[in-house]
Amino acid sequence: MNRWAKPLSLLPLALAACGGLFQTKARPPIMYQLTAAAVAAPAVTPAAAPSGAPAVAPISADLAVLKPRVRTGLATDRIAALYPDRRLEYFADARWSGPLDEVIQDMAVQEFHLAAGLRNVSAEESEFPSAYWLEIEVTDFQAEYAAAAAPTVRVHFLARIGNSADRRILAQFEASAMESAADNRLSAIVAAYNRAADKALAEIVAGTNLALRTHVRPD
Repeated sequence: MNRWAKPLSLLPLALAACGGLFQTKARPPIMYQLTAAAVAAPAVTPAAAPSGAPAVAPISADLAVLKPRVRTGLATDRIAALYPDRRLEYFADARWSGPLDEVIQDMAVQEFHLAAGLRNVSAEESEFPSAYWLEIEVTDFQAEYAAAAAPTVRVHFLARIGNSADRRILAQFEASAMESAADNRLSAIVAAYNRAADKALAEIVAGTNLALRTHVRPD
């Protein structure tokens, strides 16, 4: 018998046994989703107005929430951490549920639906054209470490509301929030992110409703 026959016949088994050498041992990242939680009180509609209180009519306007503009370094699906020396890093093995611009856009639409002040609110990809648009610029969206062991999440947005017919800007304002994480666990840090984003977006919803109530003629 050929003396090389036996080792060659075992070669596929040997490669199969060593298959783990060619497979990554890295764990897939944990995905975190931000969800609106109705921080702002919903607008009072005629049907829901308390007895004896003046009714506040809903605004007869359709609003498109444009894809936000995100500051360099934050335009990613990674979760950012900022240190006292201004070093920007990202938490390992953790991701947002999508790129930050998509996450904020989706959360903003949720906030408007909860506030129920406008006739219709949708993302810019909607097939139905909207008379008004909202653009958000994300300038801060990071967990900041200082003296405390647990970070504080800082969120800062710039908002512009415009008329789709002529692109005229109707109002501009800022919204910001800071929330301390309960401890230095990632789940607690993400919870602080959610609270801070909720508060800042609730400010944007309130400012948008006020601006459109000033410019939109009632039906």
